[in-house]
Amino acid sequence: MKRCVFLVQAAALLLLVLSACSAKPEKAGTSIFAMDTIITMEAYGEGAQEALDEAARRLYSLDDLLSATKEDSEISKINKSAGSFVTVSDEVIRQLEAALEVSRRSGGAFDVSVQPLVSLWGFGTENPHVPGPEVIEEALRYVDYRKIEISGSSVRLSEGMSITLGAIAKGYAAKELSEMLKSRGISSAILSLGGNVQAIGSKPDGSKWRVALQDPKNPAGTAGLFELSDMAAVTSGGYERYFEQDGKIYHHILDPKTGYPSGSGLISVTIVCRDGMTADALSTALFVLGEDKAVEYWRDYGGFEAVLITEDGRMLVTEGLRDSFRQNGENYSLVYVQKGGD
Repeated sequence: MKRCVFLVQAAALLLLVLSACSAKPEKAGTSIFAMDTIITMEAYGEGAQEALDEAARRLYSLDDLLSATKEDSEISKINKSAGSFVTVSDEVIRQLEAALEVSRRSGGAFDVSVQPLVSLWGFGTENPHVPGPEVIEEALRYVDYRKIEISGSSVRLSEGMSITLGAIAKGYAAKELSEMLKSRGISSAILSLGGNVQAIGSKPDGSKWRVALQDPKNPAGTAGLFELSDMAAVTSGGYERYFEQDGKIYHHILDPKTGYPSGSGLISVTIVCRDGMTADALSTALFVLGEDKAVEYWRDYGGFEAVLITEDGRMLVTEGLRDSFRQNGENYSLVYVQKGGD
């Protein structure tokens, strides 16, 4: 019997922006709801408010384009036409190509074709529940990124498949907004899209933006603090969205190979790199891969840094973050991960 349902939406940001400063350029801020999360944006400089207003309009348009639940979105168009090629925008193609690259490198730990499983579990709805093993097994037949075909500006899924860009779209949006704001002359801004934070330049006084990492075992507290400039930081955590049924907690990060919530031993993964879209996909991929394979991925491909928090109370920090991340409190045993191995 389901005793309670608790879906943590955007109100509990996975990365908390600490942006106070004493400089006095024109400051603007806005908060909207889009992409199934609360989005906050803060910018400094001449024309900052107009730039943020334009950014908000852009977010709404991206939401309409990329949502798997909106009937008129391009993603819904692809899903409804499974078995046939569908012409879509360059934005969708770029995200799919980036997603497929991470899928290949992670051996399918990240897979945008996981939507049949997401629908079964009901995450994001008012009635999440544990599906029966038979229906999960049936849905797994339609989860396979290798069956997604891209030809020019067209996409085709195998019949029965459906996709979601939920694990990459916010990172893509943050990247797009960063480029847009810079083109408007904004060189100092901070964007927070749920667990996705994009730092644009530095704070007006020249110091780096400070971004707090939420403690997965105590969401009211923080586990560490990043100092960032022109970087994205994206966190995926099992505590972010979940429900309880028959005394057991089920989180929303599904393993595409088993059809069940990932049991990799990781409870939080934060990726730091310049490309928010890449960071978004990698935070999910590494969460599903688990500690050993996540570290192996980092060593093999590089291009990003990471903080991995384990169920058994360890915090693994890749060596590139030594000067820009510090632990808060003593809830976790801190271990630095080296490129050459331990």
